[in-house]
Amino acid sequence: MWQRWVRGGLLGLAGALAAFLIYLLVTRVEPVPPPSSASPGASGRADAGIDQFKFTQSRNGAVQWQVQAERAHVFETENRADLQQVLVTLYGRNGWELKLKGDAGTVDLAKKDFVLINQTDPIAVQLESGYTITTNHLMWADEVHEIKTLDPVTIAGNGLVVRGIGLVGKLEIEEFQIGKDVRVEITE
Repeated sequence: MWQRWVRGGLLGLAGALAAFLIYLLVTRVEPVPPPSSASPGASGRADAGIDQFKFTQSRNGAVQWQVQAERAHVFETENRADLQQVLVTLYGRNGWELKLKGDAGTVDLAKKDFVLINQTDPIAVQLESGYTITTNHLMWADEVHEIKTLDPVTIAGNGLVVRGIGLVGKLEIEEFQIGKDVRVEITE
């Protein structure tokens, strides 16, 4: 008989503990925020934030190009730096320099490629030959030393204005190809 009372008491105690645990879980649990659809960069999970960021690409002891930015967010696992207020300087033969400015950009720290973006005024690429290339989005592929864009582009100078969509070109030899919708105007 006493065993029945002990079993009943233990069963009642277990029930009371279970009810108390359920009460704690219901009243003390903080809601988990829903997952964000934003990218890791947009949610601020950068590995490092750097003011006055500078990245230099050299080959055989000579500087080929340099990216400077007022602010960078570095994502080490993605080998990427997202940049704000960017100045890119490309260096060529005989002291040649080309400076490009952008509102934002990205550097692939592994491939040594970069992207430059302007939201308002177009990026202006001043060539030695007197031509100027303008576009709002520019990519540099370091392995092949090419600039590219898939956006509208204008090449102007020496009495010509060439407009189209998309561009691939080699800056050092000033050879460019516009992808499609090419229009040429002769100006004076």
